[in-house]
Formats: sequence, C-alpha cells, structure tokens
Amino acid sequence: MKILQRPTLAAIAGIDADAALAEARKLIGRGVAQPARRAFLQRSLTLGGVALLTGCSISDNAGVEAALTRISRFNDAAQGWLFDPNRMAPTYSDAEITRPFPFNAYYGEDEVREVDEAGYKLEVTGLVADKRSWTLPELRAMPQQDQITRHICVEGWSAIGKWGGVRFADFLRRVGVDTTARYIGFKCADDYYTSIDMATALHAQTLLTLTYDGQPLPPKYGFPMKLRMPTKLGYKNPKHIQAIFVTNTNPGGYWEDQGYNWFGGS
Repeated sequence: MKILQRPTLAAIAGIDADAALAEARKLIGRGVAQPARRAFLQRSLTLGGVALLTGCSISDNAGVEAALTRISRFNDAAQGWLFDPNRMAPTYSDAEITRPFPFNAYYGEDEVREVDEAGYKLEVTGLVADKRSWTLPELRAMPQQDQITRHICVEGWSAIGKWGGVRFADFLRRVGVDTTARYIGFKCADDYYTSIDMATALHAQTLLTLTYDGQPLPPKYGFPMKLRMPTKLGYKNPKHIQAIFVTNTNPGGYWEDQGYNWFGGS
C-alpha cells in the first residue's frame, strides 16, 4: 500500500517561508494568463507546493503549466489525506443566516435554468446496484434533515444558509453504491459538472438538498436539487442536478478542468 508521507523541505532549507511563498505567488501572477485561475492558485499555494516549482522557468509557458499541475495534484493529495470523515463542519442558528443568501454561478442570475418538476427524473448510473431513475416525490419521501452551515466561495466571500434534504450517504446506500469506488460525478441542467471523492459523499453533512430555509429549493439556488457540502468550497456544490454516476475514473469538473484544485476542501 502506498503511504502519503509529509513532504520534505530539505531542498529549500534555510529559505524564509513567507518570502518563498510571496515569490512563488509572483511567479504565478506572471505566468498564468487566466485571472480566475491565477487568483485561485495564488491563494491556495502552500510551501510544499513551492518545492514543486523548483527548476521552473517563467519564460517557458509549458514549464509553468506543468509545475502548476504538479502543485494542484500535490494539494489534492494532501487535502484527501488530511480529510477526516468524522469531523463536522460548524453549524449555526437561524439568527445567523445570511439574508438574502447570495446567488452564485458561472452565469448571471437572469440566466438561471428553469427545470420542469413534473417531468424531472434523477438519473443514477455507474457502480450502483439500482440504476433506476428517481422522481422528486420519491426523494421527498425519504428521511429529511436540515442543516445551517457556511458556504465558502473560492473568490473570498462566505454566507450562512439553511439547507434541507436527504443525507447523500442514505441515498447512496439505498441505491447500493459500491463504497470502494473512488469518484461520484454530477451532470446538471445548467451544463455544469463536477465530481467528488467517496469519503466526502458519505460524510454525515453531505446533503441532496431539496429545500432552502424551509421552502422548496428556489431555481436560483439550484432547483430541483443541489448537493450541499459544507466541507467543500462552493464550486464543488453542484446545482440543478440531473444525473449522478459512480466511477473509478476521475470525471473532472467545469472549474477543475480549467485548473482549480479537484478536491476543493474548505
């Protein structure tokens, strides 16, 4: 069995950590053209990641991209290793809810997708025993729970909301998921897509969200269904979910395929 070990910093011993990180962020600023990706990498860079930049020339775009890919994979592996499936994210009171809860997507609020409830069916495929589709009444008939948790956006803001729905772990067990599978992917009505690790999928606070603040989930928050994970950054929480699939091949994601970290832990 391969064991993830703490990275050694022997190669950069004697270098001031803050100065090294600052210089690496400057390198990213000069070498990455896409503003969103540049900002994300600058915020998420760790000293361990700096070691992966060794020998990278900022005049060589291919070299920069290769180094940044190594950093991203390093961060993904570290986050996965450190993730504790038994540790709960903080919860809050009704009085602490952010009102109104902000809209967030890769498009404007005037472009929110409208999904027809009557014709909606959730497709479930891949490494599961029961591959039938699910209607909203069937999902609403399952045991429900509420949570008031903080949504943390990669852009630097956060907001507290009240979400209700089916524990994703309960749903996955109902459909007979292969819990040894590595990834769960999501396809959405707004053409968004993402994927998560099995440990996060089975976390007690991961919800198939059907309501917001005690009411049916509004379209701007993801009707008919959003996956709510307070242990992940906002871009990992897909809305307007139409299909769920379980696989051992990493499906990537809308932002992840543009350079964002895949694990995306908050």
